[in-house]
Amino acid sequence: MDHLDRLESQSIYIFREARALVPRLGMLWSLGKDSNVMVWLARKAFYGKLPFPVMHIDTGRKFPEMYEFRDRYSREWDLDLIVGDCPPVEDMDPTLPPAARSAARKTFGLKRMIAERGFGGIIAGIRRDEESIRAKERIFSPRAVDGEWNFRDQPPEFWNLYHANYPAGVHVRIHPLLQWREIDIWRYIQREKMPIIDLYLARNGKRYRSLGDKDITNPMASEADTIEKIIVELENTRQSERAGRAMDHESEDAFERLRRAGYM
Repeated sequence: MDHLDRLESQSIYIFREARALVPRLGMLWSLGKDSNVMVWLARKAFYGKLPFPVMHIDTGRKFPEMYEFRDRYSREWDLDLIVGDCPPVEDMDPTLPPAARSAARKTFGLKRMIAERGFGGIIAGIRRDEESIRAKERIFSPRAVDGEWNFRDQPPEFWNLYHANYPAGVHVRIHPLLQWREIDIWRYIQREKMPIIDLYLARNGKRYRSLGDKDITNPMASEADTIEKIIVELENTRQSERAGRAMDHESEDAFERLRRAGYM
C-alpha cells in the first residue's frame, strides 16, 4: 500500500471501531475539504450508506457555494442530513475577540444538538497539522458533561485500541482524519476524483485554503486554479493553512479557549 492507501485504511478502521463501540453516533459536516473527504471515507467504510446522521451546524453565514454543495451532495450521497442552527452572537462570551465570538456560536449549536439527540459520539474532521491545539487531540477524545475538553487528561491510545466506556452524559469525539495532512487531503481528492467547492480554486489571483463563515474568512494570494496546481503550491508554501481565518489573528489564546469549551 502507498501512503494514501494506509491513511484511507486507518480512517476506515476508525469509522468501524466507532460504530462498534459508541452508541448513537453523529457526524459533523462543515462542507469544507476535510469533512467532504470524511464523508467520502465513511461511505467506503459502510459500503455506500452511512449508518448514522450527518449534521451541519449552520451559522447562516456560509458562502452560497457551500449551501449549494450541501444540498446537491446530501441528495446524491443519500445522507441523513440534520441541519441545526446557532444562537446569536450577542449570547456568546463578550470577552472573546469578535471573530472568535462569532465562531463560538457553532459550539453552542452543537451542544444543543447533542442534548436534543442524545448522541454518545460525534465524528469530526479535524487534523493535527491544522492548528497547534489540535495536535494535542486523541482519535477517541472524551468531552465532559458540559461539553468541555480537558486536553491535559486524555486517554492513551496504544496499538489502535480505543477507549469508549465513559459515564452517562459524557460523549466522545472521534477524529478519523487526525493523522492526515493538508496535502494528503488534496492528493486524495485528486486520486478519488472527488467533487470540490470551487472557492478552493484561484480566481483573479486569490483562493480559499480554508472555508468558514464568509464574514470571518478571507482568500489568500494564489494562482492555483486546478487541484494539480494546489498540490504543487502546498509542496512549496510555508504559509499557514488558516492564515485566512480572522480568529487566528485576534489573540494568542482565542482558539484554545474555543476548543476547551467544545469547539470543533
